[in-house]
Amino acid sequence: MRYVTRRILFYLVAIFASLTINFFIPRLMPGDPASAMMARFQGQMGPEALTALREAFGFTQEPLLTQYVKYLTHVVQGDFGISISYFPSPVTQVIGLGFLWTILLAGTAVIISFALGSFLGVIGAWKRGGFIDSVLPPALTFIGSFPYFFLAMTALFFLSFRLGLFPLRHAYSDSLTPTLSLPFLLDVLWHMTLPALCIILVSMGGWMLTMRSTMITTLAEDYVTLADAKGLPQRRIMFNYAARNAMLPNITAFGMALGFVLSGQLLTEIVFAYPGLGYMLLQAVRMQDYPLMQGLFLMITFAVLGANLIVDLLYIRMDPRVRRA
Repeated sequence: MRYVTRRILFYLVAIFASLTINFFIPRLMPGDPASAMMARFQGQMGPEALTALREAFGFTQEPLLTQYVKYLTHVVQGDFGISISYFPSPVTQVIGLGFLWTILLAGTAVIISFALGSFLGVIGAWKRGGFIDSVLPPALTFIGSFPYFFLAMTALFFLSFRLGLFPLRHAYSDSLTPTLSLPFLLDVLWHMTLPALCIILVSMGGWMLTMRSTMITTLAEDYVTLADAKGLPQRRIMFNYAARNAMLPNITAFGMALGFVLSGQLLTEIVFAYPGLGYMLLQAVRMQDYPLMQGLFLMITFAVLGANLIVDLLYIRMDPRVRRA
């Protein structure tokens, strides 16, 4: 219980620090979003409009402490302000446009990559010198060594442009209307297959090598030797005794990877023109959309902290030694 309390307090402090940093950084930069937006109209709007825009974006002449309290109040209410590049849409509405697509593509790819890579790492370490242990690690390392954009563009050129096996861009066909119908869902799956496959191929080798290395070390532990000497089934020894303990470092890395899913797979979404949060973040930086950047950064921070908290709670279940900490 003390371990859980300490971790929760740590994450609460981290959330408070991220909120504070997110508030002060835009205000320490020269200018403000309202002035940047006014510059695009080249003097076509008067001083009253500038004052109203500053009020809308939260960049008023009030003391910083007053602005900070208002900022925290709005964040608690889920109000991240108004987007500049999508004006006058609220930031939460804009983020919602890409949220589901990012979760669908990046989340699915990360989970499949982690599960498949970890499983292959367990099998490769258990049957050292076999086909999986001899062929897959160097092959996946070779594929993962290519720059991601090169692999994605190569796959897009040959499999989509030349052979026409997959779509060239977007998350679904322009001729379809988003509904929960079977044709639309199959079309979405068809569009996400190639970018997801590229993500899986690039990242799966890292999961496999990490799991294999930890698994080999775990197999030398006394409790594994004792379980083998007692005549327990090999499958039970492999998964319940060895893999369960060897999985802990991968679980930590998986928590980080899962948390960063909300940042989107930036290069993936750019190459395949996939409408996720990563591509949206790039657009926000280009347009100097500070409110949208703040909202995205906070979402990414909260997602990483939340995923790591879940991993810490899983540690209690998987490693009894943590319960006594």
